Amino acid sequence: MNIEQVGIVGAGQMGAGIAQVCAAADLQVILFDLNHEALERGITAISSSLKRLVSKDKLSQAELEATLKKVSLSTDLSDLSQADIVIEAASENEQIKQNIFRQLDEVCKPTAILATNTSSISITRLAAVTSRPGQVIGMHFMNPVPMMTLVEVIRALQTDDEIFRAVSKLAKQVGKTPVDVKDAPGFVANRILLPMINEGVFCLHEGLASAEEIDIVMKLGMSHPMGPLALADLIGLDTCLSIMEVLYNSFKDPKYRPCPLLVQMVDAGYLGRKSGRGFYHYE
Repeated sequence: MNIEQVGIVGAGQMGAGIAQVCAAADLQVILFDLNHEALERGITAISSSLKRLVSKDKLSQAELEATLKKVSLSTDLSDLSQADIVIEAASENEQIKQNIFRQLDEVCKPTAILATNTSSISITRLAAVTSRPGQVIGMHFMNPVPMMTLVEVIRALQTDDEIFRAVSKLAKQVGKTPVDVKDAPGFVANRILLPMINEGVFCLHEGLASAEEIDIVMKLGMSHPMGPLALADLIGLDTCLSIMEVLYNSFKDPKYRPCPLLVQMVDAGYLGRKSGRGFYHYE
């Protein structure tokens, strides 16, 4: 399968990052979101990321301009009708994702691959709402997308081998390392990462140390580049909570119980960097 045009649903942090790496790999990209404001924020984020690369002499100005020209913006889902693959990067909510997949199944050409960047939700259940379950797959990029080289490629129970090979090839084309992961709650990355973050929140909740001190322990003691609470702010506390709820509800194991402080902070709208406040304050 030859992939030349990529559709992306969702112009947030992940969608914009995926759009950037695909455009930089000389693929035509259509970035879709429900409103123009979200699209403008997305293309601004892409431009800012590329400018940082130029300032570090990792990209030329001509390459920056060529990459931006590869990205077109749309608020009309039917504009994705000729995409060879559509990567969904919407909110980490199963109902929202299922609705998107139903719509994509109707508007996309019959040969199109439907991929999801979900970090925890069952690919098999998403595939089941379409008429092309064999062409549905998980493509879990890491955040921030331009910097992180891993992509978990997750086959639904229904996914055809040809689709898996095509998506793995695409991941390599955009400069990533694909890893074959089975469809299970949280996959591998978040099955390990999110319980660690949740334990960090419990440590704060129980008053064992301050947020800064908890992060210092993990950075200096375990050589982590970023502490768990700062990382939660980067990911988004609402996303962290959603993943923990998927793990808890799927396994029925109390070790995955979301920390009450995490729940309370999401209820308060303290979502991390994107809201200006999480475990830390941001301008």
